[in-house]
Amino acid sequence: MGQDDPKKCTSAKLVRHNLALPIYHFGRVPRSSVVLNPFAPEVLTGMDRRRAEMYGLVAVDCSWTKIDGVFQRGFRGFNRRLPLLLAANPTSYGQASRLSSLEALAASLFILGFEEKSKKLLSMFKWGSTFYTLNKAPLHDYQNAKDSQEIYRIESEYFPVERNVYTAE
Repeated sequence: MGQDDPKKCTSAKLVRHNLALPIYHFGRVPRSSVVLNPFAPEVLTGMDRRRAEMYGLVAVDCSWTKIDGVFQRGFRGFNRRLPLLLAANPTSYGQASRLSSLEALAASLFILGFEEKSKKLLSMFKWGSTFYTLNKAPLHDYQNAKDSQEIYRIESEYFPVERNVYTAE
């Protein structure tokens, strides 16, 4: 979306290193892809792995201050939210679910069973290993969950007082 400081933009770095492809128009999001959407009612689970392998995993890079307007338009694809995790990026350190695009993609890859790819992305930033350290136990538990109900249970065990950080629930 080009809303963040280009020097701090994690998705721009992924594109520069040929680890991600940019999509500049909403209509170009593949219909069957897994789209990371913090407002999605369904949580990402290991059951989304095959779809992500076949059709792609999409992270929408936008500013957290403009997130409402960006996601109100809706995205085609299979929208999924990440279970709660702690941010390690310098801007949002320690905040639940205020992840950078890199953290969101790395967490998704880990949950989907692509641990090595996840760790490769995290290794690109000096704070990347901190993200893994902060979230190691929940990431492994989310990865091993059999379905969304188990993810919700695990999420409430790690973050018992957290509410949905995107809505007033």
